[in-house]
Amino acid sequence: MTTGEDGRTDVRGTGEGAPEPPARRKRPRKAAGRRTWWQELPILVVVALVMALGIKTFLVQAFSIPSGSMQNTLQVGDRVLVDKLTPWFGATPRRGEVVVFRDPGGWLDDQPRLSGGNVITKAFAFVGLAPSSDERDLIKRVIAVGGDTVECERGEPVTVNGKPLDEPYIYPGATPCDDIPVGTVTVPEDHLWVMGDHRDASWDSRAHVNEPGGGFVPLDDVVGRAFVVAWPVPRWSTLPVPATFDRS
Repeated sequence: MTTGEDGRTDVRGTGEGAPEPPARRKRPRKAAGRRTWWQELPILVVVALVMALGIKTFLVQAFSIPSGSMQNTLQVGDRVLVDKLTPWFGATPRRGEVVVFRDPGGWLDDQPRLSGGNVITKAFAFVGLAPSSDERDLIKRVIAVGGDTVECERGEPVTVNGKPLDEPYIYPGATPCDDIPVGTVTVPEDHLWVMGDHRDASWDSRAHVNEPGGGFVPLDDVVGRAFVVAWPVPRWSTLPVPATFDRS
């Protein structure tokens, strides 16, 4: 503090009683370690891929129908979703279900492999959002399970444990067994007897009865149950078990 010539006190200074200088506004600092959206994007992509692979491996996978062996239930080009979860809890295929299974041995030897597709198709197939051209799988209807006796005679309906099946899902004009009659077979434990809905165009258990394995599908080869037609949209439908199998 100083005294001027006119005797007035000058309070400009920094001593006691001096006014505080105006506070400066501080700019908010970014939180330490916070990532930008572009930095987080690769992490999100990796997490999405891991989740998609987990879903494909343990929950649901898409499969494409390559042939007419399941017409008219399934058409060529249909995409079905397959439940892969319930087998992890000990569930086994039931009579009447439509299942996808790996080639038990030689069933697809005469079938050409599908083309590999483009990069996008391969990427979708890798995470289970599209069918893979590398997988050698089949899709049929379960007619009988381990311990069942199946009769398939020319001019007769298919019978399971002595009870004839009413099969409205068979392709119009096709017959239950006329094209490949096999007589009577008993399904071994932990195996399935499968047939296509378009019997005249299905190379199923009947066609392999005299080959190693007897035409039976081991449960270990079953990928899962097809439960819905997901594509194309006009074809969307579920795949329930026909009522006739409640009586077999």
